[in-house]
Amino acid sequence: MRHQISAPLLALALALSTQPASAQAPSTTPLAELVKKVDIPYESFKLANGLTVLVHTDRKAPIIGVTTYFRVGSKHEPRGKTGFAHLYEHLFFGGSENVTNFDVPLEAAGSTSTNGSTWYDRTNYVETVPTGALPLALFLESDRMGHLLGAVTQDKLDKQRGVVQNEKRQGDNQPYGLLRYAETDGLFPIGHPYRHQTIGSMADLDAASLSDVRHWFTDHYAPNNAVLVLTGDIDAASARPLVEKYFGDIPSGPAVKPVAAGPVTLKAPKRVEMQDKVATTRIMRIWSGPGLNDKDAAALDMGMSVLGGLASSRLDNALVRGKQVAVSVSADFETHEQVSFLEISMDVKPGVPRAKAEAALDAEIAHFLATGPNADEVKRAATRSVSAEIGALEVVGGFGGKGTTLAEGLMYSGDPAQYKKDLAELAALTPAQIKAATGRWMKRPVLAIAVTPGERKQKGELLGGWGDEATRPAPKPDAKAPVPPVPQSPPRKVPEVAPVGELAFPSVQHATLSNGMPVTLARRTAVPKVLVSIGFDAGIAADSLNTPGTQGLMLSMLKEGTVKDATGGTTRSAVQVLEEEERLGASIETGSSLDTSSITLSALSANLAPSLSLMTDVLLHPAFAPAEVARVKDQRLAALAQTMANPRGVALRAINPLLFGPNHPYGHASDGLGNAASLKALTSQDLPAAHDQWLRPDLARVTVVGDITMEELLPKLETALGVWKAPAAAKPVKALNAALPTAHPRIVLIDRPGSPQSMIVAGKVLPIDGRAPGQEALDLANEVLGGGFLSRLNLDIREEKAWSYGVSTAVRQPLGARSMILFAPVQTDRTGDSIKAMIADMKAFPGAKPVTAEELQRVTDGNIRGLPNKFETNGQVLGAIAANERLGRPDDYYSKLPTLYRSIDAKTLEAKAAEYLQPDGLTFVVVGDKAKAEAQLKDVGLPVEVSGGK
Repeated sequence: MRHQISAPLLALALALSTQPASAQAPSTTPLAELVKKVDIPYESFKLANGLTVLVHTDRKAPIIGVTTYFRVGSKHEPRGKTGFAHLYEHLFFGGSENVTNFDVPLEAAGSTSTNGSTWYDRTNYVETVPTGALPLALFLESDRMGHLLGAVTQDKLDKQRGVVQNEKRQGDNQPYGLLRYAETDGLFPIGHPYRHQTIGSMADLDAASLSDVRHWFTDHYAPNNAVLVLTGDIDAASARPLVEKYFGDIPSGPAVKPVAAGPVTLKAPKRVEMQDKVATTRIMRIWSGPGLNDKDAAALDMGMSVLGGLASSRLDNALVRGKQVAVSVSADFETHEQVSFLEISMDVKPGVPRAKAEAALDAEIAHFLATGPNADEVKRAATRSVSAEIGALEVVGGFGGKGTTLAEGLMYSGDPAQYKKDLAELAALTPAQIKAATGRWMKRPVLAIAVTPGERKQKGELLGGWGDEATRPAPKPDAKAPVPPVPQSPPRKVPEVAPVGELAFPSVQHATLSNGMPVTLARRTAVPKVLVSIGFDAGIAADSLNTPGTQGLMLSMLKEGTVKDATGGTTRSAVQVLEEEERLGASIETGSSLDTSSITLSALSANLAPSLSLMTDVLLHPAFAPAEVARVKDQRLAALAQTMANPRGVALRAINPLLFGPNHPYGHASDGLGNAASLKALTSQDLPAAHDQWLRPDLARVTVVGDITMEELLPKLETALGVWKAPAAAKPVKALNAALPTAHPRIVLIDRPGSPQSMIVAGKVLPIDGRAPGQEALDLANEVLGGGFLSRLNLDIREEKAWSYGVSTAVRQPLGARSMILFAPVQTDRTGDSIKAMIADMKAFPGAKPVTAEELQRVTDGNIRGLPNKFETNGQVLGAIAANERLGRPDDYYSKLPTLYRSIDAKTLEAKAAEYLQPDGLTFVVVGDKAKAEAQLKDVGLPVEVSGGK
């Protein structure tokens, strides 16, 4: 993928319990009724050149998702050409014969989710644009489909090759980063289309010539091999003439040839032993399975959900909660067009003998295959899955929206509405069908992989290719290979973007419960779901008054069982809490930022009352049972150890203490885990005390977004929360104005031997706090410097020098002091050069290089045009309202933001950059190989301190 995104796999989820259900199971909406609510009506047409177009109309916002799928992925790559599909995805963003850079006009037009990705079966490109920018988006998509070759130069190939290779290094550098190579190498023989990795091998990428990549384009990227989906504020009658205008003259090309591929049954069980720089032993059981259209696919998906999909799964109950031999478990069904991966994973609890944990895992798998799931388990898993599908209807474009659903249905199954068949099949599944399907596929010989702590013996740069590299010479670029000629076509004019109307931010209503808790509601009816969030003035900063890690551990305990007390409640075990959540199709999450602790409920509108009852029981009556506290504490200690094995985690944990010091509430590690000593010291008595100290109604606000009126909402909230009274003790106060240490610019090098990349995190505290008015110009200045793909730092270090997969900066906005943070994973041999280049780029802005007219337009007009995209989902709206409340901004802040942006001129933006975004005062943390990086860092000109790391 081109940008730093995570390609989410949507698991159809959930879980089971071997314990009896709650005695007071709530009444729920029938599954068949939920399935009927998942609907994406569409129209379709086909151009003479073979381009298939799907159009779905959704008028909830003036935005349109543009989704383009090409039937070409890594499975189509021949020997010696691994990684080509993904490399070309990167080249697709580098401009065409009529456009220098696709991102520039798109971001200036207000596009969001402008991205692309590649996997085994396909390459896709997505952007969500204001309605008036649809002609521009179609022009750009058509220009790279039909007018790209003239812009694919040797220079662009060399730069994007370097970016892709740094993307590979970044993935390989993670804990367990070489595991996927072992999975596919172990499951498939050499030459199987799903064996080599999408990112390819370093050797094949090095050998890619200009002739190769131009031939790759002419062989695959034609309209007859593509699906274009338009979703949102558009209809087929309006879309067709535009699509004809921009795509109609592109000639058809050769059809992508079908690939022969399918699941492989191993001749015998296979075991693979690996060592890695990890804190926890990981045990895996893996089989290749059938493609997504197979009759067993739905049953396998539900079977894996019941076995290990989410928190109440059989593996969780048996191995994490029961025998306590694991700190985490999972079971996933990763589906592709022609194969799937059935993956079971267990992270062994530190101190437990591996053999004991492994035997327990295998016994649970065998027991499940022998007995199958029960009816309640199947219903809960299916309900959660359908609820997730309903939630996905909020998004028109992007990687997981309605455009993707329609495109994949047509491309893989021949029917854009395949999701309806899939959901109907899921709803009708029986335990017997699931038992039969899992038995057919999981009783075959298994690939067993174990990754244990130690020094790596494999090298990522040698993995990911065809598999026969050891027996053949390394490929070399063929400098004499003929380069396909570029078809000559007349220049095309980039269309103008139509004016964008004023933002229609949802109207906000306010009320107060009888106990004084303020309530804010934004009603939105796009999907039959409701989000309810209760935020508390606490957060990670609250640990300044407690032991580090207290807030996080306390919040993580809320769902681990409840107990009836004087204020009511129902005694539920942890498993019963999770099972009830699943039956309701609800999700309850807890978490914390620097300033805020929260509990958030996502519920189906029809099930809101019982879902809210469960949420408030979890909030008000947590049991904090000593045995459960001990178990969860062990899990968080393991999570801390895993974080310390991750270079990004190590760097991020180090930066806040260096910037804010030990006496400031923001001086804790930003993950909220505390440290090993503090976690071990916490007791089951400390957590109820912290709960009563911080989770109290006079520190809370209720924010609700979704399909409900205030008249319907208030009685439900009053029933659930009205009896909750504030304690007599004074409210705790965090000393956010505590003195800060004197800035000490330096480089702190944390040694991580053998790292193929250096993870650089830098930061400094700014002399303003989050509530200070008029800081929008600072945020826009940061966008110019490092806050987006087109920022100066990213264009220099990634796009021009190809030393990184991505560089970014952020100006954090908590209640207290703001801080600037820089992130830059770079190849090891360019560690010092990268820091020097970034310092130079920062110094040049705005003195030597003032803001350009293009940059100013992009961050002002582009942001104005893109505002509707930022409030497409209930979650986005809730986050915006919560930020307004936290920072003391008015309800109409976002509606007035366009006027404010228009008032910011170049001088104002440059003044903020000169005042706040200079490199003076930056502290750098570098996690990398000391032997290769230290000498480079000493040449930067800052003091260098070396830490041993882990």
